[in-house]
Amino acid sequence: MDDFLTGAAQIFTFTTLAYMLAGSIAGIVAAAIPGFTVTMAIVLTLPLTFAMEPLQGIAVMLAVYVGGYTGGLISAALLGIPGTPSSVATTFDAFPMARNGEPGRALSIGVWASFFGTLISTIVLIFAAPPLALFAVKLGPWEYFSLIVFALTIVASLVGDSVIRGLLAGLIGLALSTVGTDPLLGRPRFDFGIETLEAGLPFLVVLIGIFAISQLVSEVEDAKTVRSGSTLVTGAIDFQTWKVMREVLMRPVNLIRSSMVGVLIGALPGAGGSIANLVAYDQAKRASKTPEAFGKGEPGGIVASEAGNSATAGGGLIPLIGLGIPGSAVDAILMASLMVHGISVGPRLIMDNGDLVYGMFIAMAVSSLMMLVVAVCSMRLFLRVTEVPKWLIVPVVMVCCVVGTFALNNRVTDLYLLIFIGIAGYALRALGYSLAPLVLGVILGPIAETNLRRALMTDEDPTLFVTRPISLIFLVAAVLSIAWAIRTHLKKNKTPERSSDATAS
Repeated sequence: MDDFLTGAAQIFTFTTLAYMLAGSIAGIVAAAIPGFTVTMAIVLTLPLTFAMEPLQGIAVMLAVYVGGYTGGLISAALLGIPGTPSSVATTFDAFPMARNGEPGRALSIGVWASFFGTLISTIVLIFAAPPLALFAVKLGPWEYFSLIVFALTIVASLVGDSVIRGLLAGLIGLALSTVGTDPLLGRPRFDFGIETLEAGLPFLVVLIGIFAISQLVSEVEDAKTVRSGSTLVTGAIDFQTWKVMREVLMRPVNLIRSSMVGVLIGALPGAGGSIANLVAYDQAKRASKTPEAFGKGEPGGIVASEAGNSATAGGGLIPLIGLGIPGSAVDAILMASLMVHGISVGPRLIMDNGDLVYGMFIAMAVSSLMMLVVAVCSMRLFLRVTEVPKWLIVPVVMVCCVVGTFALNNRVTDLYLLIFIGIAGYALRALGYSLAPLVLGVILGPIAETNLRRALMTDEDPTLFVTRPISLIFLVAAVLSIAWAIRTHLKKNKTPERSSDATAS
C-alpha cells in the first residue's frame, strides 16, 4: 500500500499530468498519420524524458503509447487507411460504417472499445503480471511457430467473396515476406539482382502501398465525381457519446474476449497489436450469429479490433515488469528509459522499485482516461474530414503517405517500392482480391519462418512441434479453425442454393 500511495503521489501532480496530456495528444495525432507509427512517436519522446524523474518520464511515454493505439482508428474509419499496423482490422468495418453515413458512430465505438480494452489489460497487468510473464518466457520457437500457424488460419475468414482469390492473396503476402536479406544468415535472397529489393520489402511500406495508395487511387477513378466536390464519406458530424458507450458495453463477451486476446498476444515477445487486432477480429466474427455482416459496417468488428490492439499495451508490460524482457519495440524503449535513470530491469524490479511499478499501473489507467477525454473532445474536429472534398484530401493524404514512407528508413528506394506496391494493390483490388490476407501474410511470414528455422536449428526432430503440449494446443486450434472456416463457407454456399430453389418453386 505504501508503494501504491507513493506512486500515486508522483503521478497526480500538475506537472506530470500536464506532460501526460501532451503525450496523449501527440500519440493520437502521430498515429492518425499513415506511416507515422507509435514506435516512431515513442522514439521522438524518449530524449525529452531524460531530464524528468524516472516515473514521470515513463508516464509520459505510456501516455503516447496508449494514445497511439487509438490514433490509428481515425484514418482507418475516415479514410479507409490504417494509421498504424495495429488498426488494419479496424478498417474492415469502421470505414464501411463511415461510408454508410455514420462516421461519428464509427469513431465513437472505436474510442470506447480502446478505452475499455486498455482498462481491462491494466487490471490483468496488476493481478497477473508475474504468472503470465513466467508462462510467456517458457515458450520456445516451437510454440511461437505453432501460434503463427494458428494466426495464419485467420486468412480463411478474411478471404472475402472468393476463397481461392483470398488464399492466393495470402500466398502472395507470404512470398513478399521472403524478399530481401535472410533473417538468420544475413544473405541476400530473391532480390533478382535488383538493388531496390536488397533491403527487402518493409512491412509498413507494403501496408501503406496496399491500403493507402490503392484506396486513394480508386477514389479518383471517376473524374466527374471528383470535380463535383464529393467527399470520401458522408454523414452528420454529430455523435452520441454516451449512447455509443452503452452500445459497446452491450457486447461484454466480445469486449472481454478481445481484450484478453490482446493481453495474451501482447505478453508474447515479438507479437504485438498488429497480430492481436486481426486475431480478435477473427474470433469475434466466428462467434457472431451474423458473420456475414462483418466487413459491411458491423459494430462488433470495430469493438473486437480496437479492444484487441489497445489491450496489447498492458499485455506488453507483463514480461517487461515480471522478467525484464521487452515484449515489443516500444517496451524495449521503455526499458532503455529506465536503464538511463539507473534502474535495473529484471525479476526484482517490482521488489526493489515497487513505487515505480505501481506508478506505471496508475499511469496506464490515467493514460486511458486521458485518451478517452482527448478523443471525445477532438472528435468533432476530426470529423471535419468528412467535409473535405476528394480533390483536396486525396493529394494531401498521398503526400503524408510519401513523407511517412521516406521517414521510416530515409531511403529513396522505399518510395519506388511504395509506387509499385500501390499500383499492384490497386490492380488486385480491381480484380476482386481481398487485400487483408496479403497484409496478414507479410506480417506473419517473417515470424513464422524465423521461429521454424530456430526450432529446427535447436533440434532437428520435427515431432517436437506435436510433443510439446503448448505447441500441440496451438496446432490443434489451427486445425479446428480451418475446419470451422470450411464449414462456414459450405453453409454460406448452401444458403443461396436453397433460396434460389424456394424462389423457383
